[in-house]
Amino acid sequence: MIANARMYSVSPETAGLWRRLLTAVIDHAGLDIRLLEHTEPAPIDELWQRPDMAAVFMCGLPFSRAEPQPELMAAPVPAPADFRGLPEYWSALVVRKDSAFQTIEDTFGGRIALTVPDSQSGCMAALYYLRTVADRFPLYREIIAPQTTPLGALAAVVDGIADVAPIDSYAYCLLQRYRWDLTSQVRTVARTPRTPIPPLVASRPGSSTLRAAFLEADRVTGIAPLMADLLLERFVMPDPDTYDALRLNRAASLHYWREHALAAVVHPAFQSTLHFAS
Repeated sequence: MIANARMYSVSPETAGLWRRLLTAVIDHAGLDIRLLEHTEPAPIDELWQRPDMAAVFMCGLPFSRAEPQPELMAAPVPAPADFRGLPEYWSALVVRKDSAFQTIEDTFGGRIALTVPDSQSGCMAALYYLRTVADRFPLYREIIAPQTTPLGALAAVVDGIADVAPIDSYAYCLLQRYRWDLTSQVRTVARTPRTPIPPLVASRPGSSTLRAAFLEADRVTGIAPLMADLLLERFVMPDPDTYDALRLNRAASLHYWREHALAAVVHPAFQSTLHFAS
């Protein structure tokens, strides 16, 4: 069985901290689970198809659509006050700090960076939100090539390749701590609605011992400091039904954007998967 935190290993420092945290939780549970390195450019969805997952972070949207669904192990509760002590998150729509953009509407007509088509925080959260503020069509000049990760989308804005990008709010907090060189160059102009945060999942009914180790991790002397470094308050057992909204929101968004042009130019990776109106 394997464990992996690729989703939130947003920098070398956070990757190292996640390896230490997962190792400590596994040791606390007294189980034989190995850490799997599954880094770029290996597709992350290949990780989620493995039959030997014991504790792997999985985007909530693919989780909601999976048949059969993996077993929920635990969900993180980020420590920053904006998270309100809940296993929820949102996407921050960021622009360059030195740009003239003050609102999300100001970015219309520009270029938007998305991560991959099936990402909740890097794509679908923004598509769902943009339905509510759209005032012209096409909304953007271009959807650029998939940026794969929050760091990639952030860098696209910093480098001027895109004007705006949605960033996973917990990933953004980690990037603010460990990649201040980039986050100091951007600011947020809008937020998407809150949705359930990506959970840790298992391929089959998970070990109750491992789940218990996650749920009590914040009270274990050797683990709590690692959680603090990762801006985590605690782990909780999430309600699986809350993830259904992600699947329903995706369907509503795709229906809308297949009738209204999101961008004049859509990168083929998004057009072939999401079939946007042109």
